[in-house]
Amino acid sequence: MNIDTRLTEIYDKVTQKAEAECIRLGDKIPYIPKEGVYQEDMGTTDIAWWTNGFWPGMLWQLYHATKNNLYREAAEGVENRLDLALEQFEELHHDVGFMWLGSSVSDWRLTGNPISKRRGLHAATLLAGRFNIRGSYIRSWNDDKVGWVIVDSLMNLGILYWASEVTGDPRFRFIAEAHADTVLKNIVNTDYSCAHIAVLNPENGNLETTLGGQGYQQGSAWSRGQSWALYGFILSYVHTKKESYLEVARNIGRYFISEVEKTGYVPVIDFKAPLEPKRDDTTAALCAVCGMLELAKQTQGTEAQYWQENAEKILLASCDKWADYNPCTDGILGGGTVAYHNPEYQQVPIIYGDYFLIEALVRLEGKDFLLW
Repeated sequence: MNIDTRLTEIYDKVTQKAEAECIRLGDKIPYIPKEGVYQEDMGTTDIAWWTNGFWPGMLWQLYHATKNNLYREAAEGVENRLDLALEQFEELHHDVGFMWLGSSVSDWRLTGNPISKRRGLHAATLLAGRFNIRGSYIRSWNDDKVGWVIVDSLMNLGILYWASEVTGDPRFRFIAEAHADTVLKNIVNTDYSCAHIAVLNPENGNLETTLGGQGYQQGSAWSRGQSWALYGFILSYVHTKKESYLEVARNIGRYFISEVEKTGYVPVIDFKAPLEPKRDDTTAALCAVCGMLELAKQTQGTEAQYWQENAEKILLASCDKWADYNPCTDGILGGGTVAYHNPEYQQVPIIYGDYFLIEALVRLEGKDFLLW
């Protein structure tokens, strides 16, 4: 069986399961299933939780691919529920991009809903309001972390680029570029691995230290952090055409591939952690796959083929090892890990792993739209 046939079979199985999940869940907001069931509705327990945009993002990708109104109605229901998070804005932080790119901005892009546009601009304005003008960065998280920047933040910049496009106001784009430049300067290492956290002096932006965060330790290479950087920088290139972003995405991508080649194309949690115990993170895998597919789109010839082929290898390896196509259970892609030192949520299905699997599959079928 050739690769294209295998990918199409996976697409068919995944979309069938996603439809069954949508029928069960509707506008509930899932995160991590327990014993094969989404027992918790994050819309009830934590409406401001950072992952709450991935379920509607999945639904909008599937609606765009299939035109099945089941997905649209559920996504609109989630979007309406997220208004409560905007009202409780003190609980929000830098991940408003994750939350409203997948919900309101996707709605506006696909339906032209003016209320969704307003919600997206509200979220973009909140993110822009976190910009430290002296340090040239968007602060991550809340509380006492006034100088903290995490690599995940790159994936949220799309809402700022979008806000500039729809308003004609370049301020949002200027903030996004300034932040991306700061991440490039302080988080990307000389070997093109990436730290999870940079702690900056909030008075001047000088780097004070880096932290291991959700990885193994300081100086290690948390695999999902590498995928956030890979996809985040190529997305900033898409929106700005700045060659520095394309070049760093290429180098991080090559580093990622060199590491997953050692483990059968399924990434471990941290590329610089001890070899044992060996534990996977498929959320890193599928986010990286989407980044590589975008790199393939933005490059040509043998280089584009290199990114495409490696993306397909990583996707197939992750699905062969961890996918659950049973429509009666919740969670599609197992093997996802929240953090190296969090034993409760290791090698389990996680909603953002399923989102990136859906995005990758609809991309490969030519049925996607650029959510970011």
